[in-house]
Amino acid sequence: MIRPRKMKDLELTVLKGDVDKVIEYLGYRGFMHFSETGKAASEPSGKIRDNIERIKSAAEFLGVELPAEPLADSVMPGEAEEAMTEKLCSSAEALKKRGVEAEQERRRFEETFNEAKAFSNLNAPFAKLDQLSYLTLRVGRLDSRGQLAVRESLGDRAVVIPLGEGKDGEARVLAAASRKGRFALDSELKKFSFEPLAIPEGFQGIPAELLAGLEKKLKDVETTLVTINFQREKMLFEAGADFKRLAGSWLMAALAEKLKSKLTATENIYLLSGWAPKDSVGVLAADLAKLSEGRVAICSYNPDELLDVREGKEKIPVSLKHGAFVRGFEGVVFSYGAPLYGTIDPTPLVAFFFTLLFGIMFGDVGQGLVLLILGILAGKKGPALLSRFRSYSVPLIAVGISSMIMGLLNGEVFANEELLTGPTRFITAALFGAPRDRILTLMPLAEKGGSVVKLFYFFGFTLAVGVILNSSGLLVNIINRFIMKDYEEALFSRTGMAGLLLFWYALFIALRCIFGGRFEWFDLAGLLVPGLCIFFGSLIWRCASGKRPVLAHGLMVFIMEGFVEILETASTYISNTVSFLRVGAFALSHAVLSYIVFRFSEELAHAGGPAGSASALFIMIFGNAVIIVLEGMIVAIQVVRLQYYEFFSKFFTETGLEFKPFRFREG
Repeated sequence: MIRPRKMKDLELTVLKGDVDKVIEYLGYRGFMHFSETGKAASEPSGKIRDNIERIKSAAEFLGVELPAEPLADSVMPGEAEEAMTEKLCSSAEALKKRGVEAEQERRRFEETFNEAKAFSNLNAPFAKLDQLSYLTLRVGRLDSRGQLAVRESLGDRAVVIPLGEGKDGEARVLAAASRKGRFALDSELKKFSFEPLAIPEGFQGIPAELLAGLEKKLKDVETTLVTINFQREKMLFEAGADFKRLAGSWLMAALAEKLKSKLTATENIYLLSGWAPKDSVGVLAADLAKLSEGRVAICSYNPDELLDVREGKEKIPVSLKHGAFVRGFEGVVFSYGAPLYGTIDPTPLVAFFFTLLFGIMFGDVGQGLVLLILGILAGKKGPALLSRFRSYSVPLIAVGISSMIMGLLNGEVFANEELLTGPTRFITAALFGAPRDRILTLMPLAEKGGSVVKLFYFFGFTLAVGVILNSSGLLVNIINRFIMKDYEEALFSRTGMAGLLLFWYALFIALRCIFGGRFEWFDLAGLLVPGLCIFFGSLIWRCASGKRPVLAHGLMVFIMEGFVEILETASTYISNTVSFLRVGAFALSHAVLSYIVFRFSEELAHAGGPAGSASALFIMIFGNAVIIVLEGMIVAIQVVRLQYYEFFSKFFTETGLEFKPFRFREG
């Protein structure tokens, strides 16, 4: 299409009970660009926000990688999704809590055991060991019933070890806890009539029973942690996909809530107002009627029926419809600005010239093949690792093929100038009657005699490409101005008919002089007529259209503006054309760099021996990698620059509004 898709303004009146289904449909089909209502979007409701946070927390614990946007098969969460969210999150939270508690117990027992073990052979009185930083020890009388009760009460917070019976027949115990748990230990022992015993003076070390008890507790806790980790892995395997699906559903609900908060609504009705492509309105209306059983009312308007559009207060969003090749370059256009609704769509021209210019500056069969393979791998069927580069897939494929074609012409494969010599000599012998090492010679050193002349021809070719690109920009601007009924700019501006004729006639004179002609008297008229139209353009138009005063800002301002416009016109067209010499310069620099890599590796290979061959291979691989990455980026930047400043500047004096429909998924 050479112009953006025609648009319709839609107003959907939807009942409250149907609005979620309608939004779900629109979010997946991407039909509507919603108009601004002036209302700020609010955050999702507490239930949606809480469920999203619970799923994120559980997924982080389990190691589930959640989607950043709704999945392709996500649905709005209903009772089933709410119940499953509660079930799975509660299970994960309980398991996480057990894990945290077990880990705390493990650290506590490990600290206690390590300190007790460190002091087990210490020749110090037992009474002084009670001052250890981690350990609290209590020795005394406590009957078996009391021992059982203390164990049940304190659980894993303390170790109670029987020490046997004394001469009096009463049971003795040793109780140990961390320093943090000493108050709980003393309190529980006191409840069950614990009687402390005086440790014999001079008794040294820590009883072996205490160490054995602490070690057993530590092993039990570590076993518990292993069990919890196994259960976590099991839950990850069994419920990982469910967590992803639920996350997608709640993300969808959050986006829907955010949209609803910006809509005009009453207690029972929502009004969805926005723009949709004209060719999709029929499908949208039929689907919504079926979805809501006829409860959605749709009103559609042509753009010229809206007062805000006629007065220029509202811009119509621009939607472009292209095939796969041209669509890959839409990003270049929209990165500069959206074309105005109803004007010429420049994307096909951008796609063609971008591919052509890149190929001219980056000609190499092998390096182009690398770009082609990267483009294929970055496509929809490529590995997930390259999914973030999916939007560059088509441009990479296009410039890869273009570079390979240019590489065939100048005879380069991964900077090697000899691999294609045989086939090229055969082809040139058949085409030109005499064999040549390469069809196109860029390196002046590559052949004797005439190579410099051929190089100048190549630079002339790049200038011709620049002329075509500049002329295309001017023609697009002229057509756009006629479409917008801005006849003054279309006829008399430096980017209008007058400027185009001046540009073309100046080129005609230059070419005639280059090929042996000379400047003639009629050439003066050929330059003066469009030049005077540019100089007096505003005056001519104001007289013809009846606008008064004829000199809006006075005679002196008119004269100064006219001279400035003429000077700017001449300087702009000269610089815009000469700027394309950089295309030839970058093509030559690419050839020179490839020549250096090839000759350097060739010299190393001739040095002989395994070291020479290995060095030559390394230089060839490293050199090509540098060329592909660094020079490839530089060439891409230069192509974008030429598009922006030499092409877009001719007609992108005002940008439109990009069509951005409401979607759940960006891809």
